[in-house]
Amino acid sequence: MKFARAVWKILVAIKDGLVLILLLFFFGLLSLALSMKPQAGRVQDGALALTIDGPVVEERSRIEPTALLLGGAVRHQFVERDLVRAIEGAANDGRIHALTLDLEAFGGGSQVSLARIGAAIDKVRHAGKPVLVRAMLYGDGTYLLAAHASEVWVDPLGGVMLRGPGGTILFYHDLLDRLKIKAHVFKVGTYKSAVEPYVRNNLSPEAKTAETEVYTAIWHDWLDNVKRARPKADLALVTGDPVKWLHASGDDAAKAAQSAGLVDKIGDKPMFEKRVAELVGADKTDGYKMTRLGAYLADIGNPTPGKAIAVVTVAGDIVDGKAGPGAAGGDRIAALIDKASDSGNYSALVVRVNSPGGSVTGAERIRAAIARFKAKGLPIAVSMGSLAASGGYWVSTPGDRIFAQPDTITGSIGIFAIIPSFEDALAKIGVGTDSIRTTPLSGQPDPVGGLTPEMSAVLQSEIDMGYRRFVGLVATSRHQTPEAIDKIAQGRVWDGATALQNGLVDEMGGLDQAVAWAAKRAGANAWHPVFLADAPSGFSGFVQDVLSGDNSDSGDTSDSSAMAGDLAGRVASAQFALAGQFSADLDRLLGGQGAQAYCLECAGLMNPADAPQSNSAGIVGAGRAIGRAPWLLWLLRAGH
Repeated sequence: MKFARAVWKILVAIKDGLVLILLLFFFGLLSLALSMKPQAGRVQDGALALTIDGPVVEERSRIEPTALLLGGAVRHQFVERDLVRAIEGAANDGRIHALTLDLEAFGGGSQVSLARIGAAIDKVRHAGKPVLVRAMLYGDGTYLLAAHASEVWVDPLGGVMLRGPGGTILFYHDLLDRLKIKAHVFKVGTYKSAVEPYVRNNLSPEAKTAETEVYTAIWHDWLDNVKRARPKADLALVTGDPVKWLHASGDDAAKAAQSAGLVDKIGDKPMFEKRVAELVGADKTDGYKMTRLGAYLADIGNPTPGKAIAVVTVAGDIVDGKAGPGAAGGDRIAALIDKASDSGNYSALVVRVNSPGGSVTGAERIRAAIARFKAKGLPIAVSMGSLAASGGYWVSTPGDRIFAQPDTITGSIGIFAIIPSFEDALAKIGVGTDSIRTTPLSGQPDPVGGLTPEMSAVLQSEIDMGYRRFVGLVATSRHQTPEAIDKIAQGRVWDGATALQNGLVDEMGGLDQAVAWAAKRAGANAWHPVFLADAPSGFSGFVQDVLSGDNSDSGDTSDSSAMAGDLAGRVASAQFALAGQFSADLDRLLGGQGAQAYCLECAGLMNPADAPQSNSAGIVGAGRAIGRAPWLLWLLRAGH
């Protein structure tokens, strides 16, 4: 009994401690919220100061309370349209005399999004207002923003590192052979390279040619954008012979960046703030007179003239169920569209797609909901962001008009499925198998006994049928024959400009152009977009409100585990990016995800390469995937 009472006391103490921790956590968050809550009417004459210490996204990911309670890092997320609205508002606001961007902990963004923000910055400069930007290290995405500023500052210990799109893809064919694991692949599409990591040791010539063409086109778009913004920058030297460029400045990266015309000033943060104070006035607390993003957005509001145009966002991997935001849950997005359709409040629908695809059934849920909206006689426009490939194109097929950007990646019209089986691996470690069948499909697909020829034929037939359906949807949408679409399908990816030429899209333009087209098609002289979303509720909604904008005075990233921003830290982060790739590839092999319309070769663009990455995120991500298959850890150790 004494032992039982002692155990009970320990359990009660643990319970009381957890309750106390939760209460402290709650009141701490409440205090933080009250201190950070943006308030309208607090815009002061000075600068609009944007500390973009997180990624630029189409929509914010849902914040899970369990992640916070377990000590997970939560970073700010900045919605592209919010940044654009604030920057464009500052251009004509008499209270705002300058714009500053602190990109010290910038989390990256798609090339399409950053180009859109860069165009908004140009409007501030055209209004005669200075734009100043600072960072420790400028990567491709960071510099795409910075190039549009009138003064680019770099820390004396920093520099510019321009790498261009591309990188390493992992291949597992030999590893699977070594472990005696069979990857049964079912696909349609000569260029559908999503399955190649499991059946090859490198990219097929067809896939490599197609992807090189697309990446080259995107890189040229990046170069053209930066050249227009900073025509005197010597990009040819910086990207063509970076070693020679650095040696010419005594290997001082900051001075090398200045000599090449990439940056204008070398100085730390206090020097930068002193310079801004000279332009807009000094402030004892913040260094210079400023208004931050959250307060400014609250002040300027969001006008709602004329007819309402619904905008639904399909961002991230398309999955079954109600996942997201952060992932495009088919059921969740379909429900949003159906609710908007049933309400009768909207005159048109714009589908904003920024996805490499994913589940065929999830994509079909979304497509069918869009078709139901269209059946009511309302116009549908599709706005493609950085990615609208594979399943991302599937959901675009009901559109009356499809808009894309030159550096959009689209196409990848193809389908695949992967099913592993382990009969040889089990035999290697002394585990035998046998079967009792009443039909050729009994117990199939069987991961431990293998797939019968009949099962393999059935699965390939399903994939063939899915491909024919995909091609048929595209053919109907594009008013072409299935045969004509098949020639440009086959899983091949296209850049936006080429997709316009081959008829997969109708017009070059962004979200604003798509909304304007839909509104005019609906007969509206005035209009405003309404972005469909489930209102965050409860604890998640509370935390998201706290972290929804840049209102802090410090500008520190809320992810305390972020990598160092210097060159060495950025290069070191590549190992965690590869760990994340391994995690995703393993999950795709073992996750039982069914038929997939997914663009593996372009999915990496969803996570900007020059964004500071969390050490823990990469390790935890890989561990989570491996944890789903503990037997694999044993095989990895035992396989020789």
